[in-house]
Amino acid sequence: MSRPISDAWFHRVKSATRDLVQACGGLVRTGELAHASKSEVSRWQVATDEAIIPLPAVLALEADCGLPLVTTVMADLGGRRLEGSADDTVSATSVLGHYAETMRASSELMASTAAALADGKITGAELEILDRNAGALERASATLRLNIAQAKGGPALKVVGQGE
Repeated sequence: MSRPISDAWFHRVKSATRDLVQACGGLVRTGELAHASKSEVSRWQVATDEAIIPLPAVLALEADCGLPLVTTVMADLGGRRLEGSADDTVSATSVLGHYAETMRASSELMASTAAALADGKITGAELEILDRNAGALERASATLRLNIAQAKGGPALKVVGQGE
């Protein structure tokens, strides 16, 4: 089956969807929020299934967890980027907490990469672990950036064109 997007973008959407499902509390809760069955939600995030998460589900889930995980990938696919929201200000302690989580996720990615490369080859299972750890780092980093933007009193979430 021919996809309207490249395999790389397809897998980025799938990874972002998996991260979104996790950020929203798992399959069951995500299904409740998106008005979808647990098996349908599972298909959205499995790389071997052609099903892609529908836009209404993306909007509902991102509103719930406060992280534009799939929207960020979609913006990037269109040559755009997102900037963070500045609804509140946050304390230095809150920013440091998110920084610590980002460093923990980064360490897990580095450790799993080192383990995967130790024998000089990478298996499909190891790639899946790397992808999940990279997703955890991406979520932690996105949360940290949003928190920093809030602390700075930066601009509201908006789409910015290339070169701007």
